[in-house]
Amino acid sequence: MQATLLSILGLALLGTLHSQDSIPVQADFQQDKLTGRWYSIGLASNSNWFKEKKHLMKMCTTIISTTAEGNLEVTSTYPKGDQCMTKNSLYTKTEQPGRFSYTSPRWGSKHNIHVVETNYEEYALVATQISKSTGSSTMVLLYSRTKELGPERLEMFTQFSREQGLTDDEILILPQTGEAESTGM
Repeated sequence: MQATLLSILGLALLGTLHSQDSIPVQADFQQDKLTGRWYSIGLASNSNWFKEKKHLMKMCTTIISTTAEGNLEVTSTYPKGDQCMTKNSLYTKTEQPGRFSYTSPRWGSKHNIHVVETNYEEYALVATQISKSTGSSTMVLLYSRTKELGPERLEMFTQFSREQGLTDDEILILPQTGEAESTGM
């Protein structure tokens, strides 16, 4: 009886660990090649804030740099109303290259960030599992070095988002910003 119970608990634990690690990470991840300017082309999420704000979202610019400790400083500039807003985040490296953690100082949510796939020069696909006291959500971002990506990359983003359990109404190709682009965004 005790052995059976231990086996069941072991399988349950293994299942939990597997589900946390079910998002792949770029093989042979090279962090220094991820630095620089990126544009957010696609965003997918099953979070409540995304559902509420989806109709207002536009492409933003993200600058990624490496800190002295080897973490990533991520600075995103995005249009909000008639002004540009900036958000700074520090992604802390984990033992697995291509995986980072971040805790939102504002909301207290914990973010488990995976660089799923990138060729460093054209696109980067990033998936984040977000946990907070009210529940968990998934977010997938498609970054590009330019303001446009070919249809095969957009399809890859859409397909991967669906594989993460996101529905088509939770997947958005972000419209380019108009005036904000000329102000350095």
